[in-house]
Amino acid sequence: MSDSKMEQLAINTIRTLSIDAVQAAKSGHPGTPMALAPLVYTIWNRVMNFDPKDPIWPNRDRFVLSNGHASMLLWSILHLTGVQAVNSEYESLGKPSVTLDDIRRFRQLGSKAPGHPEYHWVSGVETTTGPLGQGVATSVGMAIARKWLANHFNQPGFEMFDYNIYAVCGDGCMMEGVASEAASLAGHLGLDNLCWIYDNNHITIEGPTLITFTEDIAARFLAYGWNVLRVGDANDLDRIEDALDTFRKTKGRPTFIILDSHIGYGSPHKQDTAEAHGEPLGDEEIRLTKRSYGWPEDAKFLVPDGVREHFATGIGQRGAEARKKWTELFSAYSIQFPELAKSIEQMQRRELPNGWDRNLPVFPADPKGLAGREASGKVLNVLAQNIPWFLGGSADLGPSNKTTLTFPGAGNFQAYSPGGRNMHYGIREHGMAAVVNGMSLSKLRAYGATFFIFSDYAKPAIRLSALMELPTILVFTHDAMGDGEDGPTHQPVEQLASLRAIPGLVTLRPGDANEVVEAYRYIMQLRHQPAVIVLSRQPLPTLDRSKYASASGVSNGAYVLADTPGARPEIILIATGSEVSLAIEAHEILLAQGIRSRVVSMPSWDIFEHQSQEYRDRVLPPEIKARIAIEQASTFGWERYVGTNGLAVGMKTFGASAPLKELQKHFGFEPEKLVAAAKELLAGKMVR
Repeated sequence: MSDSKMEQLAINTIRTLSIDAVQAAKSGHPGTPMALAPLVYTIWNRVMNFDPKDPIWPNRDRFVLSNGHASMLLWSILHLTGVQAVNSEYESLGKPSVTLDDIRRFRQLGSKAPGHPEYHWVSGVETTTGPLGQGVATSVGMAIARKWLANHFNQPGFEMFDYNIYAVCGDGCMMEGVASEAASLAGHLGLDNLCWIYDNNHITIEGPTLITFTEDIAARFLAYGWNVLRVGDANDLDRIEDALDTFRKTKGRPTFIILDSHIGYGSPHKQDTAEAHGEPLGDEEIRLTKRSYGWPEDAKFLVPDGVREHFATGIGQRGAEARKKWTELFSAYSIQFPELAKSIEQMQRRELPNGWDRNLPVFPADPKGLAGREASGKVLNVLAQNIPWFLGGSADLGPSNKTTLTFPGAGNFQAYSPGGRNMHYGIREHGMAAVVNGMSLSKLRAYGATFFIFSDYAKPAIRLSALMELPTILVFTHDAMGDGEDGPTHQPVEQLASLRAIPGLVTLRPGDANEVVEAYRYIMQLRHQPAVIVLSRQPLPTLDRSKYASASGVSNGAYVLADTPGARPEIILIATGSEVSLAIEAHEILLAQGIRSRVVSMPSWDIFEHQSQEYRDRVLPPEIKARIAIEQASTFGWERYVGTNGLAVGMKTFGASAPLKELQKHFGFEPEKLVAAAKELLAGKMVR
């Protein structure tokens, strides 16, 4: 069989596997996989450096399917190229990542061919996609990471990192704001290792894009500073390859390829409709479509002889040779640059270098104290000096978030200085969080930052970091009413509850400077969980740890900070963040009045819930029903800790614009009011 005929056979295999899988599942999007099969074939079998036998090889090219509803493209190509499975410890399992049986069971429970690409579930998937725009935005973080890795690790004669990132996207991705944020940043940074291929098929769920999306997309990306190319026929493999070759030769700008496609064959109207609404084509349309391919009309999940071998001699051989060459180069590199090589190996396993926590500050007791953000800034600067691949920044709020790295040599990441450790994401919170995900997927330890109220803008990408089990870090400051005069638009109320609700996300709200240190100590040791740290704008008293319990209790999520000497408490005060010192003040007043109280600092619900039942019962004895939770946020959820007999002192409305002390008085965050509430609660308890 001629090469061109074998290529067409391989492309039609991708198409028919996609058609059959969607039909069997009675769910999914068949049209885009049919239209983009030639593109994906060209990227994988003609262009990409990717070894299916080692899908986590550090210098592999990355492929991102941002229009994740077309996931059958990915499952087909992963299966046909023989990509091998790898576990969470980065060990090869000696079996395929996606089997033909997985494809037969597309979108079914337990199948490695789920409805959208899932990073932690299927080897060969570089990032979880589905929410449109997220994939392309994440790819910008991947491109930033490669630039940084090359700058830090490449040496004369040793180009250890020179891979490219290919991201396929559609109209939906182009309409989502997160893609615009990320594209703007990518253009500014001149990320010439990044290529987006835009499937210009003029269809979305509600119908033709003429009803909503008529802008000049080429002009838009030219304005961003991208190199814009056009391929007029999505079936022309040579023109696609030429465009990708132009991308690889273009310096100083990312590349945006506009690919004009039409969904499928057979009955175009039916297939447009099926794609838009995520419907199978139906048996008759499938027969018509397969007939147009010259395919056996009744064959299902057919992989013709020679197709797998064709991929093996294409991407399989090319990828294996590239990986072998890189591995040999790395062996020589390890001899000449042993410390750098060790860092690469530690990064790939998400390990930390020896002494990563040396010189972390210990803050002396101080009633005037230190703002959480100030303590955080000091810790970040120590960690970044101890961990070379720890870097990050803020959404244009570095001086306020205190996330700027100020040690000598930290530098700024820019197009002309890709080794800088300070990221400047611009006022792009959603894009920032997606970029942090991309950097983390590339094994950097990355953080982003903004005011806590704007965590709402970043939340979709934070949710994806939890879904992907990535150890990303988001630093949120101005956590309550500390910026009083700015008013309710800048005072977070429901944000703590919403972040605590995300499965797998560690949310920490430390109560003083030493709790900030211990929060970071916990966060940095996470390998498969994202974390957010929520910090105060205003100074918080630094507690006297010779009088109160050690801040190391943060690692348990909650701990007994202050107790009644030699006696069982009558009432428990539970607090987080800036309200911990408030609880301590109330506790001291209660003790002086002969009322036995306990203060529990609870910086993290999630961590506490993962402790043993015995430990949790020691901190919050079940028999002590009188409990008060204190937090300058929504009381939603606190009933799990205070029960039906307890009280949650928090926010039941939005805040207001006024100086902080006036706000605290107005909303009841004063020690005297807590003492009165404790007495009332105890009196009520005695009456009952």
